[in-house]
Amino acid sequence: MKPAYLILLAVLFSALPRLHAQERCGLAKDLMVRALERIKPGSGPSDLEDALQLLKHSTSQCSSLGDAWYYRSLIESKLGDEKQARYALDKAKMFGAEALEQNADPFVLATATAAESGPPGPVHDKWALVIGVGKFHDGRLNLQYTTKDARDFAAALTDVNYGRFRQDHVRLLLDQDATTRNVKSELNQLARKAGRDDLVVIYLASHGSAREGDLGGVNYVVTYDTETDDPDGLYATALPMVELVNAVRNRVKSRRAVVILDTCHSGGALTAGARGFKVAAVNPSAASDDTLNGLRQGEGRAVLTSSRVDESSYESSKLHNGYFTFYLIQALKQGHGRDPIDKLYSNVRDAVAAGVQSEFHAHQTPVMSLSDKVTDIILGVDISGLQSSSVAP
Repeated sequence: MKPAYLILLAVLFSALPRLHAQERCGLAKDLMVRALERIKPGSGPSDLEDALQLLKHSTSQCSSLGDAWYYRSLIESKLGDEKQARYALDKAKMFGAEALEQNADPFVLATATAAESGPPGPVHDKWALVIGVGKFHDGRLNLQYTTKDARDFAAALTDVNYGRFRQDHVRLLLDQDATTRNVKSELNQLARKAGRDDLVVIYLASHGSAREGDLGGVNYVVTYDTETDDPDGLYATALPMVELVNAVRNRVKSRRAVVILDTCHSGGALTAGARGFKVAAVNPSAASDDTLNGLRQGEGRAVLTSSRVDESSYESSKLHNGYFTFYLIQALKQGHGRDPIDKLYSNVRDAVAAGVQSEFHAHQTPVMSLSDKVTDIILGVDISGLQSSSVAP
């Protein structure tokens, strides 16, 4: 019997003669994403071989995709073929691979050396990236409260009574500023700024999309400029969830990091646009178990998602927020920012479940996933030199 990835490739490439160059590069990017989803610290030869085959097909369809060449070079080296590794690395340099410039390495945890220095000390500094997209370039995708959710959460973080983050340490990306390029850039800047004894918070509210027919959870985050009329446009323009995973897992050195994902919205815009047609590539989906497991690898990782993988996240005209973010902010305020992350989560989970059941007669259960080593993650922990509580994008 053929391996699953070979069957997948046969199906995908049966349609290639009909694709234009841009579409082929969109598909090539998705093949690269599929490869990255297979590799992580500790990957065995079988996963590496699968990933390598996907990357070879990726570069054959879009020879200028520098990142695919770069990851090919890493895997070829892992598999002991240094000649092919050098060849692929030369191609990556030729085509200006962004991953090469960032020295990205999916095989190395950013906190790998943390155990050598013992338990983390007091929090030295705090950084946050808060992203909310409610108005999209494709207006059929618009959501009512995700922009307000992000703005309200950022304001709670910078409030001196609750979050106690410095204003200039909270980066807020909203709507047209939350393009795929800008989000990736901000993730990279956050990874460079945050030190080992700092606290990092990443919050993201938007649509999440699985691949067509893929029930495993979010593969892509829909940003402001994502093209959604067909899967190829989605692959080419959306933010792959694996890039968020790898930024946290492989580049954020901080030994305390919280990722908050509100990516599963059931808005009618997904199915009924102005002309009554469906947005083909976007199906609401929450973060999968694979995503959660990837994000929590390393030391001091906590991941909160707004719902289970088979549920939707609800927005409320009564609350003027999404349920998840509204009760996250309420829990932060009720504990004056000093509750540990597990208590914060339990309060949010219970309040969201009760509220959604009461208003919509539906189920929404937030999920938390923790790494093996989590030490006193408290969002509102005091640090010196607090600034004003206001925040601006």
